[in-house]
Amino acid sequence: MARSIYITSAEGHSGKSSVALGVLDTLLRSGERVGVFRPIARSTVEPDFVLELLLSRDGVDLNYDDCIGTTYEAVHDDPEAALSTIVERFKAVESRVDSVVVIGSDFTDVASPTELAYNARIAANLGTPVLLVLTGREPDGVQARTADELRQVTELALPELTNAYASLLAIVVNRADPELLEGIVDTVAHATQVPVWAVPEDALLVAPTMRQLMTAVEGALLQGDEVLLSRDALGVVIAAMSMENVLPRLVEGGVVIIPGDRSEMLVAALTAHASGTFPSLAGIILNGGFELSPVIMRLMEGLDQSLPIITTEFGTWQTAQRISQVRGQLTALSQRKIDTALALFETHVDGEHLIAALGAGQSTAVTPLMFEYTLLERARAAGKRIVLPEGGDDRILLAAGTLLARKVVELTILGDEQDVRARASALGVDLSAATVTSPFDPELRERFAQEYTRLRAHKGVTIEDARDIVTDVSYFGTMMVQLGLADGMVSGAMHTTAHTIRPAFEFIKTVEGVSVVSSVFFMALEDRVLVYGDCAVVPDPTSEQLADIAISAAATAQQFGIDPRIAMLSYSTGESGTGADVDKVRAATDLVRSRRPDLLVEGPIQYDAAADAAVARTKLPESQVAGRATVFIFPDLNTGNNTYKAVQRSSGAVAIGPVLQGLRKPVNDLSRGALVRDIVNTVAITAIQGAAS
Repeated sequence: MARSIYITSAEGHSGKSSVALGVLDTLLRSGERVGVFRPIARSTVEPDFVLELLLSRDGVDLNYDDCIGTTYEAVHDDPEAALSTIVERFKAVESRVDSVVVIGSDFTDVASPTELAYNARIAANLGTPVLLVLTGREPDGVQARTADELRQVTELALPELTNAYASLLAIVVNRADPELLEGIVDTVAHATQVPVWAVPEDALLVAPTMRQLMTAVEGALLQGDEVLLSRDALGVVIAAMSMENVLPRLVEGGVVIIPGDRSEMLVAALTAHASGTFPSLAGIILNGGFELSPVIMRLMEGLDQSLPIITTEFGTWQTAQRISQVRGQLTALSQRKIDTALALFETHVDGEHLIAALGAGQSTAVTPLMFEYTLLERARAAGKRIVLPEGGDDRILLAAGTLLARKVVELTILGDEQDVRARASALGVDLSAATVTSPFDPELRERFAQEYTRLRAHKGVTIEDARDIVTDVSYFGTMMVQLGLADGMVSGAMHTTAHTIRPAFEFIKTVEGVSVVSSVFFMALEDRVLVYGDCAVVPDPTSEQLADIAISAAATAQQFGIDPRIAMLSYSTGESGTGADVDKVRAATDLVRSRRPDLLVEGPIQYDAAADAAVARTKLPESQVAGRATVFIFPDLNTGNNTYKAVQRSSGAVAIGPVLQGLRKPVNDLSRGALVRDIVNTVAITAIQGAAS
């Protein structure tokens, strides 16, 4: 029987979806198969956004329909029959996984005590302990509750659980006053014998998107980038005053409600948004149904702005009222909210304690999610600064937002500061914790030019040449690493591999005893992580270079917690084959053994003999590597690159890399098709390398 946890609340708008997200990610990191279950669906018309959010997480492999118990209508018609259906459908999910995160109902149309009691009955019948989520806000969602008020809510909720024979596992006070966290934990803990944690309120998590606001006012997009309707609106300003009185009231990420016949206020708001001296807006809503004059439309078109401008037929009061009733949703598409929710959970809830209380065992498997989480944890502990030269790429900015929200690294982003921050703001990315530096910064440019001239004087480089060269973002970023202004660099989303790594070859150079810079990919399979090299840099390595690649790959594997057992791959195993290609691998294997007798290495060896224990028993029964290899060294780039892509596509493995190795300081290259997730992982790897260099 799977271990499960039932997440429910004592009243509505507690933000338990963000708590469920944190619990789910914590369980996924344990290496278990984790499922999700929603006993009562929010709606039969629209998909349940909470369930969709949890199902979208990597590692959850269930169908939406399988994860729903019943509907509100069925509960109202016959609660007992609905309960039977819920139990039956839950057991079907439970049989397929090791743990289940169950998300209770949402207090949509039933009195709070009744709904909590029914959730408690469900939990008791499922045999699932309850994680009770209390809200630190009053029903209006604005006023914060005191510690004593939350203790009273706890004392009212506990009998509902006890009377239904539900077992209470822990309590999370969500959306709590940030100034009262410790007092809240202590006071609520006096009312119960279970662990209590408090998570502070964050305005972003309750902020609606511009698209939600447009729906609420039955509006239409008049002008602007439709993609930016996903931006969160962090405040509302009603432009009912004169321009000089409205402008000081603008807030970062705010939405401005402007009567459609106040064209001067519209122009003022657009100008303020574009100026860089006022907060960046999330959007503008023109109310009243007035048509803008042709001259104003012409002016707006000339501004070439992407800020969403929405029109609605409602008057000012109705527009403001409808907007005030819209609550933000944590959905699968709201990456910034997801990052924020996970960061808050990781900071304020002891996930290990929670899982220990739940009784989840420790798996020996290493899943892709576990490996990625370990990367982020180790990078966070390293406390390094990474430079991202490609500030003009949206993927870089989105990845930067995730890295900063999760406090994984410190970041320097190259580009024009106003342009970078404006684009990030338009994307809804918070870069306030990042440093944005222009590659034309006069002081740094001169300093870097002097250093480059010194390092490349033997190649005839003059100071004039150097001043031009170092403004290239790859040279500028690499020079930051060289001079200790950053601990590593990640680039390549917009540039070729050669463009990214050439500066590192010129002046960062290789570590002592290594003749060649090479690369590896971490291949995260379902239950383990392998190292493949070289798949990206050296086209046709010599025996000496192949030995260097193997030794560097073993060091990389050890650095990331993988016990290196090296397979020097060829088309033949042992002494069965001859020819120049096999001889090269055989010579490389001998070099590895002579230079590093402490390493376990086998070669030449075919891939199947290296990876499959059954084949290994036939071909190399005495080998300590055959059938158990963790580091696979390919004889050339053609073989390595094709193999890693074949394994990635055919097995669903997560390929993380390329990770450059052999440099004195870390510089890593991205694929130009890199996803945001790839960038996040590569930055984390670079930070870990930076801690070791």
